[in-house]
Formats: sequence, structure tokens, C-alpha cells
Amino acid sequence: MAPWYIAVILGLLEGLTEFLPVSSTGHLILAGHLLDFTGPKADTFDIAIQLGAILAVVVLYRDRFWGLLRPHPLRRFSGRRGILLLFLTTLPALVFGFLTHGLIKRYLFGPMTVALALFVGALFILAVEMRRTRPKTYALDEIGPGLALGIGLFQCLALWPGFSRAGATIMGAMILGAERKTAAEYSFLAAVPVMCAAVGYDLLKSWRLLDTGDLLFLGIGFAVSFISAWAAVKTFIGMLSRFTLRPFAWYRLALAPLVWLFWKP
Repeated sequence: MAPWYIAVILGLLEGLTEFLPVSSTGHLILAGHLLDFTGPKADTFDIAIQLGAILAVVVLYRDRFWGLLRPHPLRRFSGRRGILLLFLTTLPALVFGFLTHGLIKRYLFGPMTVALALFVGALFILAVEMRRTRPKTYALDEIGPGLALGIGLFQCLALWPGFSRAGATIMGAMILGAERKTAAEYSFLAAVPVMCAAVGYDLLKSWRLLDTGDLLFLGIGFAVSFISAWAAVKTFIGMLSRFTLRPFAWYRLALAPLVWLFWKP
């Protein structure tokens, strides 16, 4: 498929950026073109290694996910209620994504549109951080159906490649009254069902492009994505009690012109 170090680089980028408000799509696009790793098989690899990042969140928050199957008497985000909240958050993006999947692939995967999404997403972060009011929701167990659905509607913004699913859901939750750390943690949990659905749908259509000789390359990317996502999520949560999200906005503003300049479709 390609030299092993490309799998390491792309796996590292996927894991580090998937759950941060910086757009893993923009990073993988830029890295793929700089490394001359492009085409349908490369796109399939980029999709597959997202599973490593998803698994990292499942392992890190295993108590919360296990609680969906075995309700905890002291946790409202568990059992049927927890499943309902995740369903409400996931549903809008699934429906809208299913209806617009072909249009998104055809019209929104270009250097200008992805760079513009990075730019607009950065302004979104700065605007939310600037207008912050006193939060009304301080813990996962305080999240209700209305907030969950509202976050799901904001998650639809992530269907625009480069906008960032994490950025859309975290900022959406903060606008709707969630405290920053709670917004991030719920964003991680809500990522699992929608990413599994999106990744599964794309892999079903493109898995035939891979052969047994690609398995080692995929395995390396998957493992590196898992480890780096684990580290990124742990570090990010630790940062949120001390810092705002403004540095991620400035970073996006710097990345946007690089994607536009170096991405050659």
C-alpha cells in the first residue's frame, strides 16, 4: 500500500485530531497530499483508522458505556435514558447525512470548501468563547433530552468536511448551556454511535478496494490512532479546567490557508 511510516503519521494525526475541535479531515487531507498518499485506497485507509480513535473513547469511558447496558442507580446518564440521549444526539446527523451524502462528497470535498470550513469553524469557536454566560449544565448526568437533541442539530454542521464534529458538538453544547468540560465529555460519548454509523457505511462501500497485503498497514494505522486518541482525549480534558478553546481557533485559522495551498485535487 505505502511505506509503514505513512501509516504511523496518518494514524497519529487521526488520533490526535479526531476529538479535538481542529478537524481531522483537514489534517488527513493535507498530510495525504504532502506524503503523496491519495486516491480511493488512501481514502478507505483514512476511514478505517477512525475505528482506532473510536475504540480509544470506548475504552476510556467504558464505565459510562457499560452503564448504558447495566443502569447505575446514581447516574441519570445510564440505561434507557442514556441510550435515548445518545439516540437524540445521533439522529439528526444520520438523517441529514444519509440524505446529503452524495452531494457532500461531490461538492464539499475540495480545497476551498474544506479551508473555508476550517475558517468558519474557527470564528464559531471565538464567538462562543466571547459570549460565554453562566453554564446551566455542569455534569453528564444533568443533560436532558432537549439539550441532547440540540447538540445533535449542531452536529449536522460537521457534515461540512473541515468543520470538525468535535467543534460543532462542543460549541453547540456550550451555546445551549453546558459547562465546557461537560460539553467535551458528552461530545466524546456522542461521537461513538455517529462515527460507527458513518465509518461502517463508508467501509461497506469501499472495503473491496483493500486486499490482504494491506492488513499490516491498516493494523499499524489503527494501533497508532488508538494510542494517540487516548492521549489526546486525556490531555484535552485535563486542559479544559484551565484554558479556553481559543488556541484551537487560532490554530484552525493558520491551517486553513495551508489546506488551500497544498491540497491539489
